[in-house]
This record gives sequence, structure tokens and C-alpha cells, in this order.
Amino acid sequence: MQFNLTSTAPLLATIANCVSTVKAGGINSAGEFSAPKAVAAKGEAPNSPKSGRTGTQIGTGYVISASGHIITNHHVVDGCVGDIKGNLTGDAAVTLRVVNSDAANDLALLQGPADSFKSFAKIRDRSIHSGDSVVAIGFPYHGLLSSDFTVTTGIVSSLSGLLNDTRHLQISAAVQPGNSGGPLLDTSGEIVGMVVGKLNVLGIARQTGSIPENINFAIKTGAIRDFLDNSVVPYETSAPGTELKTADIATNARAYTLLISCTATEREETAKR
Repeated sequence: MQFNLTSTAPLLATIANCVSTVKAGGINSAGEFSAPKAVAAKGEAPNSPKSGRTGTQIGTGYVISASGHIITNHHVVDGCVGDIKGNLTGDAAVTLRVVNSDAANDLALLQGPADSFKSFAKIRDRSIHSGDSVVAIGFPYHGLLSSDFTVTTGIVSSLSGLLNDTRHLQISAAVQPGNSGGPLLDTSGEIVGMVVGKLNVLGIARQTGSIPENINFAIKTGAIRDFLDNSVVPYETSAPGTELKTADIATNARAYTLLISCTATEREETAKR
């Protein structure tokens, strides 16, 4: 019931199929609101990766140490073939290597040339609370929208995620495909989480008859810090300081927020449940 946010292609295919089906037979014919299933080749499992087919996989990450370590979601780099590229807005792309990955918690640690990054993010050293304001930064619909990152604001709606998952925060800040792995910041610009996904709105609408709004998710800093500790990566924490304007938070984040891209094997299943 939760979508990963790495690629626009599956989402656009789903929307196109929904529109054409509804036009042809009305809303009751829309069914599962899913993209058309490809017929499996002889000997190929229906839900296996499409043999030989690749596409561009896009996500976001942020620098977390002075040594050039970068964290993002596992699903942002899962299935990548060839080089993984990362670049700050306006800078040339650099090649990143995977240092560690935790599929269960959807976290990945990458590393690039330390001299390519002039700044790194600091993790808030105390808990966030329901109702606190947050800022999400990432590269949604990259290639369709701006080549720069986008900034959205909202609040922490809940201290647990889907099915009461206590590793996650529920947030109202809008996120889209491409936001995965991006920083979630408090009003002083400290890291309070990592954007990971959004509710499958069409699936919920089909089941309940109502359309949920502003239900998105981020990984809490506790899971992020455990992952970094287990990976022996030095990072810095900071107490919340003076409240900053959203524009100033975005300006500071520009120095450590990266577009992450790779060529990846296309998969039939793109929803995270």
C-alpha cells in the first residue's frame, strides 16, 4: 500500500491505463488502476524483471560525513547496473560506489570523492514531535519538471508509519517519484528523517471509496543512526537552533543534497507493500 518514489515511468503508465479504461467503459471498469501486465515470455515468471530491459532510475540522497559518505534509500540503488551517478544542482556528476545496504530498513550508504562536497548534513540530536513543522527536499519527476531540487513543507502527522511502523514518521509535506532518499529537515535545518514513500492513493480509494490526502512517510533518525553506526561512518548531531526561513533551509541544503541516478533493470512490481 506504499509506493517507492524512484521512477515516474510506472506511475505515468498506471495513470494512462486508468484514463483510457475509464473512457472506454466508465469508472466501474477501472479495476485495479494498474498498468497493463506484459505477457511473460515462454519460461519467464510473470513478475520477474523484464529480460534485457533497462531504464533510468532516479532518487535523492544527502551527504552525511566529511569523508563523502551519502545516504539514500536502498530502493534508489537496488537493481542498478553500471555506474551510480550523483550530482549537486549545477555541478558535474560524480561516480558513487555502494558501501553498505540494508534492504530491510530501506537504507543504502554510498561514497563519492570527499573533495566534491563542501558541506554535509547534521542529524537532530533530539526527538521530533507530532505537529512539528518539517521541510522535504528532493528531485521529483526529474526530467519532466525542474532540473533543480524542489522544496515542500508540512508537519509531522504521526510518529508511526503504515501499519503502525515505528521506524517511520507520517508527514504531510508533498513528495513524488524522485523524492526517495531525500532529507527531511526541521525548522532549524537539521535532519529529522529520510523521505521513503507515499500512500498508494488509488489503491486506498478503490478499497474505501475515499481519496486520502497528504499521507507520506519518512524513515526516522533512529534507524538512520543505527545504520551509520553499524557502517562505522562518523556523523555529526546538532541541537535544534534558531528557526530559519524555508528559503534559508533550502539554501543550506543545496550544498549536500544530490540527485542520484543510474541505469537499472526494469521490474514489474514497483509498489512497496
